Amino acid sequence: MSTWIGRTFVSDTGWDHLEALVDIGDRMAGSTGERAAAEATRDALAEAGARDAHLDEFDIQGWERGSSAIEADAETFSLQHECIALPRSPAETATGDLLDLGYGLPGDFEDADCEGKVVMVRSDIPDHYDRYLHRREKYYHAVEAGAAAFVYRNHVEGCLPPTGSVGTQADPIGEIPAVGVSAETGAQLARKYDGDEVSVSVEATIEDATSQNVHAELGPDTDEAVLVTSHVDAHDISTGAMDNGAGTAMVVELARLLADREDELDTRVRFICFGAEEVGLVGSEYEADRAEFADIKAILNNDGVVQARDLGFYTHGFPELEEALDAVADRLDHPLKAVPKQGPHSDHWPFTQWGVPGYHAYGETSGTGRGWGHTHADTLDKLEKRDLREQAILLGELAVYLASDEFDVAHRDPDDIAADLEAEDLAEGMRITGDWPYDEQE
Repeated sequence: MSTWIGRTFVSDTGWDHLEALVDIGDRMAGSTGERAAAEATRDALAEAGARDAHLDEFDIQGWERGSSAIEADAETFSLQHECIALPRSPAETATGDLLDLGYGLPGDFEDADCEGKVVMVRSDIPDHYDRYLHRREKYYHAVEAGAAAFVYRNHVEGCLPPTGSVGTQADPIGEIPAVGVSAETGAQLARKYDGDEVSVSVEATIEDATSQNVHAELGPDTDEAVLVTSHVDAHDISTGAMDNGAGTAMVVELARLLADREDELDTRVRFICFGAEEVGLVGSEYEADRAEFADIKAILNNDGVVQARDLGFYTHGFPELEEALDAVADRLDHPLKAVPKQGPHSDHWPFTQWGVPGYHAYGETSGTGRGWGHTHADTLDKLEKRDLREQAILLGELAVYLASDEFDVAHRDPDDIAADLEAEDLAEGMRITGDWPYDEQE
């Protein structure tokens, strides 16, 4: 064991790829930067020792940022540290009275008259609330309530307006203009203009585009496979180091590590770095539509790793996945935290929603919301090479264990997944965002 651990602890493979990704710059879904990142990842997987490294293209709804602004009385908020459009916002202008709805909880929308208003909500939730509310859930509560426009106010200070897509799988472009504003701009709007007429404008180029998934593999030629995944794309306002350059760098590092340990794999390992995750899990939906779920033993999805030293894992109600974490943690004497809940917001989900065993691995940070993520501050200096190396050792050991005959896990009935989502109070939000797939199956 010590040999592969030692090699991983001094390896630069993953970190070098992370630097290559952030140096590309804009990796927005459908952009030339996303394509360059996919090609670089394909080449890095091949160099790491994986076989059949290639790209698989698919069509997406393209969206390219123009200018955006909020105009209030004689004051305009249009600078990049004040206001930015949310991707897949329609290119429109809307005017209405500003309504500051605070956290934007479902009950806040029920109690307020949002008709024709410009609704502003925070990006976090209060301590007493028992679940995280995704941006798109708040957006579609505003849409259903008849709002004219949506303003998403960051809770993280530092002049960092948040980004993040709107729209649904069926209708990729949202219904009302949507912008993100910094905590400071939001506070100023609430103090000076709550109840006053404001105008929200978004300019964007909206046309067809192409994205791609990156594929490679290792291990024996079995029908059954373990999927080790990430997403290549990132929001255009930053270099996407944490979200999700680090995840894709981790996949490349794991390919190097598993190539070293290929004789220990009893099951094929497929590496997939998805495109177009940030605009609605489009790349993983594309792959899931073509997959034989029965042939997928488990998914190890890396989204948000390295952003903190310790790893957490959503385990989606699979006790065998929790037991595998315990086994690896005991073997390496290092904590691995299981979160036995449903996590429907990353690329494992198009598979796991139908009962495929899946982890979402992430770095455990403090506080609520995304922190630096989805802002200009998602940059390489926030990450540590040591954390990537240490986590690669843990995730590599876990991947080998998942691909061994020693590990066995049963798929779950999708009805049980749906029941868990209801019990965890996630179903309502998924229905309002168009992400609830089960009614179609009933």
